[in-house]
Amino acid sequence: MSKGKIGALILVLLLTIGVGIAIGRVNDPAPSTPPPAANPALSVSVIRPEIRDIPVSLTANGSIAPWQEAVIGAEVGDLRLSAVNVQVGEAVKKGQVLATFSDESVLADVAQSRAVLAEAEANQADARINAERATRLASKALSAQQVGQYLTSEKTAIAKVQLAKAQLDAQLLRLKYTKVLASDDGVVSSRSATLGAVAAKGQELFRLIRQNRLEWRGELTAAEMTQLKPGIKVRVEVPNVGSIDGTVRFLAPTLDVQNRNGLVYVDLPNAVQNGLRAGMFARGEFDLGNSSGLTVPQDALSLRDGFSYVFLLTEQTEDRARVKQVKVQLGRRNGDQLEILSGVAPEDRLVAGGASFLADGDSVRVVTQ
Repeated sequence: MSKGKIGALILVLLLTIGVGIAIGRVNDPAPSTPPPAANPALSVSVIRPEIRDIPVSLTANGSIAPWQEAVIGAEVGDLRLSAVNVQVGEAVKKGQVLATFSDESVLADVAQSRAVLAEAEANQADARINAERATRLASKALSAQQVGQYLTSEKTAIAKVQLAKAQLDAQLLRLKYTKVLASDDGVVSSRSATLGAVAAKGQELFRLIRQNRLEWRGELTAAEMTQLKPGIKVRVEVPNVGSIDGTVRFLAPTLDVQNRNGLVYVDLPNAVQNGLRAGMFARGEFDLGNSSGLTVPQDALSLRDGFSYVFLLTEQTEDRARVKQVKVQLGRRNGDQLEILSGVAPEDRLVAGGASFLADGDSVRVVTQ
């Protein structure tokens, strides 16, 4: 066979092989997305985000304090305390004797004032008789000048009687003040009265929590205070002690010029009976009503690197699906439900639980509940 025929034969064979390969490629099926792995990473149930009513609340910190305090001081001076009848923490009634001053010197002053008053009243009686006699004899034996002198003497005697009465009243008042009385029902919160001490007038002896009534004073920013008004319910909690429901009484009319925060005053009925004491640190939660929000259960969330994620189901074939990790922004909490501010929509299908065991792109088996 000549070289030309051999070359032609080789060319024909090559063309035949090329056509066969081309026909084979045309008949091959188009490439498809590989199905989810035969061995899923986890069996999961599916949920959808729900729109729920979520309580709107505001929290603040503050301290338990007396509703009002009454300062009880010495209303007489330079007298010795002869008895102190109450201690710190004791409950007292209005008018109860808390302490007593020695009253010997005051009783002596009262006796002296009574004597001065008696003398003044005797002089007044004599002056009145002289004035009446002078008036009757005015046109017979006495001149007008003499009559005027008798009348003036009577008025002077009357003034001296009034002065003596005032001095006696002052001494009787001092005698009354030798007994230190409670100005209201309450509990003794402070005592500086010391048996045998000589107190100065106006010196503080006791301090009372009026009616044993406490309140909570929370500190809030200016923006937070605009959300509150009197009558709002508050849940006040003292760590390791307990909690109690209260009501906003009023808001401070001014803010602190240093930190621009203001105080809210919350009534706490039966606070003492619930174990609360003045000076305790407490956290308060204000109830501001409800508003709707998109929520998911806490079990559907995974916390990684300080961020929250959910797993979205994609590419489902029968009971197999792939999951996609989606970062979400959280809002309020209501029990085990958490508000989702961004990242998912109501129609999304999410893994209901076990998110901590999944990774982005894992294959899962969907379990129908």
